[in-house]
Amino acid sequence: MLLLHHFMRDYYGYGSSRESEDEESLKSSEKRASRKVHCGYAPGFLLFWVTLFFALVIPLFNRLPEGLTIEDESHNKGAFIAERAQKLLYEYDVIGPKVVGSHENENVTVALLRSEIDSIRQVMLTGMFEMEVDVQQVSGAYMRSSIVNMYQGVQNVVVKLSCKVSTSNSYLLVNSHFDSKPGSPGAGDDGHMMVAMLEVLRQMATTNQTFEHPIVFLFNGAEENSLQGSHGFITQHKWAKQCKALINLDAAGSGGREILFQSGPNHPWLMKYYKKYALHPFATTMAEEIFQAGIIPSDTDFRVFRDYGNVPGLDMAQCTNGYVYHTKYDTYNVIPRGSLQNTGDNLLALVRGFSNASELYNTQEHADGHAVFFDFLGLFFIYHTEEDSSIYNMGLAVIALMLILISLVRISCNSYGSLGYVFFLFIKLFVLQLVGFALGLVLPLAVAYMMDSLDRTLSYFTNTWLAVGLYAIPSMIGLSLPTAMYFSLKSKSRIDQSYQLQLAVHAHCTIIAVLAISLTWLGVRSTYLCGIALLFYVGALAFNLLTSLHDRLFAWKLVLCLSQLLPFVYFCYLFYAFVVVLIPMTGRNGNAANPDLLIAGICALGTILSMGFLMPLLNDFRRPKLILTMLAILTITFAYIGVATQIGFPYRPKTNVQRVNMQQVHRIFYEYDGQINKEEFGYLLDFQNRRMERPLYGSKVNLTGLRTLDEDCSKYMMCGMPFFSRIAQTPSQIRWLQRSPLKMPGDVTLENINKSGSGNGTRFEFRLTGPPHMSLFVQPLEGTAITGWSFIRNPLDNPDKYGPPYYIYFCYGNDSSPLNFHIDVNKTNGDFNVPLFELGVVAHYLSTSYTRDSDAQKFIDDFPDYTFIMDWPSIYKRYIY
Repeated sequence: MLLLHHFMRDYYGYGSSRESEDEESLKSSEKRASRKVHCGYAPGFLLFWVTLFFALVIPLFNRLPEGLTIEDESHNKGAFIAERAQKLLYEYDVIGPKVVGSHENENVTVALLRSEIDSIRQVMLTGMFEMEVDVQQVSGAYMRSSIVNMYQGVQNVVVKLSCKVSTSNSYLLVNSHFDSKPGSPGAGDDGHMMVAMLEVLRQMATTNQTFEHPIVFLFNGAEENSLQGSHGFITQHKWAKQCKALINLDAAGSGGREILFQSGPNHPWLMKYYKKYALHPFATTMAEEIFQAGIIPSDTDFRVFRDYGNVPGLDMAQCTNGYVYHTKYDTYNVIPRGSLQNTGDNLLALVRGFSNASELYNTQEHADGHAVFFDFLGLFFIYHTEEDSSIYNMGLAVIALMLILISLVRISCNSYGSLGYVFFLFIKLFVLQLVGFALGLVLPLAVAYMMDSLDRTLSYFTNTWLAVGLYAIPSMIGLSLPTAMYFSLKSKSRIDQSYQLQLAVHAHCTIIAVLAISLTWLGVRSTYLCGIALLFYVGALAFNLLTSLHDRLFAWKLVLCLSQLLPFVYFCYLFYAFVVVLIPMTGRNGNAANPDLLIAGICALGTILSMGFLMPLLNDFRRPKLILTMLAILTITFAYIGVATQIGFPYRPKTNVQRVNMQQVHRIFYEYDGQINKEEFGYLLDFQNRRMERPLYGSKVNLTGLRTLDEDCSKYMMCGMPFFSRIAQTPSQIRWLQRSPLKMPGDVTLENINKSGSGNGTRFEFRLTGPPHMSLFVQPLEGTAITGWSFIRNPLDNPDKYGPPYYIYFCYGNDSSPLNFHIDVNKTNGDFNVPLFELGVVAHYLSTSYTRDSDAQKFIDDFPDYTFIMDWPSIYKRYIY
């Protein structure tokens, strides 16, 4: 380092006399340091970046192509026609909710699909293509979490399109689903993707353009029902084993651009085709890692194809306007034609690309690690292998550290401090920046904790701009505070303040470099964000070092600001996307965790990456503490708005609703002798976010008597409630409200048709009859063991993983025949004339075609207009055998 110091001094002509510490030199340095910019210009500096965000980032994020009309088709042969897809989406929408087992799903929607496929067949180029159609009706079972997930007579509409000249036995699979949640027409989830697939099928079948591999279009009829349709296809359909690659299409929102959020796994070649063919790229590795970490409360068919068919592929989904997801507001009119065009352009191009991919002949030969991928403002797409990304990240980190070392030597040569002095000052500023980095993360989280303690979580739910003041601005304050205090309180220094600012920015770069090395070593692919931050700073620093700008009072700062334009825009674009996607999800993510911590963390990370190199420059303005004080006042103002005004109330009618699942329950407890021990009616209310029922107090709805399930959970198997799937694992967010008798739309019947056995074992045989959605809860009593049953054996064979009570979920689509099953029990003393096990039977009437109790409907109507109630009647019967 000493040799480098002498070389720099001799090369640039710096004299050794500069190392003298006479008072005149110090005064000269202080005079230069005093030449700061007036603090009145600081707001302009910050507003420039805010303006850049609103003028460039948001318009590019929301940009959609112009939707092509049927009239345009004559001039756009082979192009996706959004108007035709839009008309079909309207027909899909007016059917209404499409719950598995309902007439709307099993008959009307299947008929709509078959009709559209027949119309495509009529215009197909029969001389070039062949089309096979199969309406699969399938039964099966698999484990979903800790639940035995059974299905019977579930329907899939499957179309195989192939070129007559093709000899390939490798198929491309394209999947979406046509069923929907109770109460939701499902225009976005997943009608949007379904009609896009149909229009792509039409264009592929009517365009004079051949392709090498057959294409299987799977319209699956039971995705919302625990991914049953895709499981039935991939495990049992005659074409499943030939499907070598997948494009999965789903939704967590409605009416924007679809995001590629999962790929592979271990097939980076897929990204080559996405880069080449996707006309409107929107993708990021960070979304993949967030989704796979379980932060997002959703799952897709992609997992089933991956786990049960070993099919690699792309998982894409609509993600904006998640407020309407799974509600009655997910309708045709919230999806602009441009959104359909965006999806269609991408899907059609990708299908054409993958259907000619040589890799499909043997995809396992190309299973070679993960990919790192991202788009830049939707303008272009970048990808590379995980190995290459690691090399880039490490290389940039090392280069950055080397250039910083050269800069330190050069500063010492061109100042009144020795190299040791400069290095010591750098270490001091590094510690301050490290504290600032930590505060940039901690302060937003502290605000999130405060909002939660005041019961004001989700204040940004409707007015998302509140998140800027609540979480982004505190992050900016945290980043700047330590250095601002240092420059305000520091004593005389031998180093010009302009150089000290460079050292502060170098310190931030050093933190990013260390993070890049550490996270790359840990295998975090989202480390590419650190690589982007380093790339542009390294470029600016190299340029400054190669010129005399490094030693100019203002010029190096201009170069730095110019170098931050692109990374600022990218990081804002990326984290704005996460805010747009995640904020609606906080309204349905349960009450266990404070959702503000997630949003605060996303805002903080985005602020640090986008503004981290810029915030030290606030110290170039006079009175930086005043600037930070003004930012703090802004945060307090935003907090006041969020806490004390109606602006901070989360919910709004139709657009930003509070979600509540409401089961109208009739529960009966039978004893061993068949007598009824207890019978109750009431509402089982599932409040899906942190604020629970509290916003409803003071409204018209009468919640008197509402209570938790603590007492029930301590006394009864599965709390003695007819839980449905996910909510069985989250009883803390469930409330019970007892009421007068309810009229049920039907009944569920359990018959014990036989009991037989000898020795230490006995078999009980049953027949279950009821609506399309039923469940069984099984709890062996003391001294008894369940040794066998007619369901899949996973829970019995893995007692450490799946302990009692056992949960079996059963659903049927187009086959309503009773469920016949048996349970084998074992008892060491051989006495089977005593209670052996509890058996809970649950019936769910999910379809809106079932008549609701009039009093229950009035109770629903009393809820405020900013709530969405997904309701259905349920029956629970507890037996002891």
